[in-house]
Amino acid sequence: MIVRQFLKWIQTAPPGERADATSALARAYLYSDLSSGDRMAAEAAMTVLLDDPSPLVRRALAETIATSEYAPRTVLIGLTQDQLDIAEIVVERSPALLDVELVDLAASGKERLQIAIASRELISRAVAAAIAEVGTATACLILLENPAADLTGAALARIAGRHGHLAAVRDELLSRDDLPTETRQALVATLADTLARFVTHKEWLPEDRAKSVAREACDRATVAIAAGQTPEQVAALVRHLANTGQLTGALLLRALLSGNTRFLVDALSELSGLSLSRITSILGDRSGHGFRALFERAGLPQGAYGAFRAAIEVVHEMGFAGAPGYSALGRSMVEQVIQRYAPESFGELDELYALLRRFAAEAARDEARHFTADLVAAA
Repeated sequence: MIVRQFLKWIQTAPPGERADATSALARAYLYSDLSSGDRMAAEAAMTVLLDDPSPLVRRALAETIATSEYAPRTVLIGLTQDQLDIAEIVVERSPALLDVELVDLAASGKERLQIAIASRELISRAVAAAIAEVGTATACLILLENPAADLTGAALARIAGRHGHLAAVRDELLSRDDLPTETRQALVATLADTLARFVTHKEWLPEDRAKSVAREACDRATVAIAAGQTPEQVAALVRHLANTGQLTGALLLRALLSGNTRFLVDALSELSGLSLSRITSILGDRSGHGFRALFERAGLPQGAYGAFRAAIEVVHEMGFAGAPGYSALGRSMVEQVIQRYAPESFGELDELYALLRRFAAEAARDEARHFTADLVAAA
C-alpha cells in the first residue's frame, strides 16, 4: 500500500523531494523488516526510478544502495548504465558487482568507469589485469597506487609496455618491490631511448652520439639491476635481453669488468646454448682453452675477442672486483685490460678501445665520488 502511494506521489512531486523519498525507500528496502510482498513492491519501485527524468533521483538511489551487498542486482546493473557521474558511484563502491561485470565495464573504454574500478577497495587479479590491458594511463596509475589491487608481474609488464613512456607511471612502477626484473630493465631502456630522442631533437648532440650515450647508460643500469637479484630473476632478465636484442658484446664486457659473474655466465649460456656449469668451467680455466670456441658459439663480434681475452686474463690475475652481484666497474681492472689490449688495437679508430677508455673514465669518476663522499663523512 505504501509503495503504491509512493509511485502515485512521485508523478507530481518536485525532483528534490523525489530524491529524498527515493533514499528513504531504498533504506527501507535494505534495512527494514519488510514483508516479502513489500520487498517485491519496493524493488519494482526502484526499478521504475531508473527511468526518472531527474538525475538527482537516480543519484540518490545510487548513493543509497551502492555500498550494500544486498542491493537488488537489476537496479545496480541499471545504474552502471546511467550517465557517468551516477554510474561511477556504483562501479567504485558496490561489493555486489561480479568480476565479469567489472571487466566488461573496463572494456567499455570509458575512462571515468575505469578510474572508478581502479579505485575500488578490493580489486581481484582478473579485474586488475583488465585495467592493465585496456585502461587509460590515468586509470593504470590509480591502479598502481591502490594497495588493494592484486597485480601480477604480467599485469605490471603490460602497464609498462603501454604507458611506461609516461614519467608518472614509470616512477610508480620503478618504486615497486614486486616489479619483475625484466620489466624494470625494459623501463630503463624506454627511458634511455626517450632521452636520446629528446637530446637529438634539441640538437644538443648528434643522433649517433646521443644513441651511443643512451645505450651505454642503459647497459650500466642493466648490470646494476642484475646485481643482487636471485638466480631466477637474473635468468629471466637475460632471456628478456636476448629476446629484445640487447644482449650485446659491450654489455657482456661491462658485466665481466664489473665482476658480475652470475649475469655473465647466464648471458653466455643463453647465447651459446651451453649449460651454466659448462660456462663456469670454461671461464675458470686459466689456460684459456675453450674460451675462443665459446666466444664464437655465443655469436659475439669477432673484433671484440681480443678485449674479452685480455679481460679474462686480468680477471684471473686480479680476481673479480666484487661479489657475484657486483655492478660497478673496477678502475684498476679496466686500466690493466686497456694496457694489455692496446698493442693489438687499431688505436684511435678502434671503437672497442674507445669503449674501454670510456669504461676507465666512468670507473674513475665513480671512484672519485666515493672518495670525496668518504672525506665529507669523515669530516
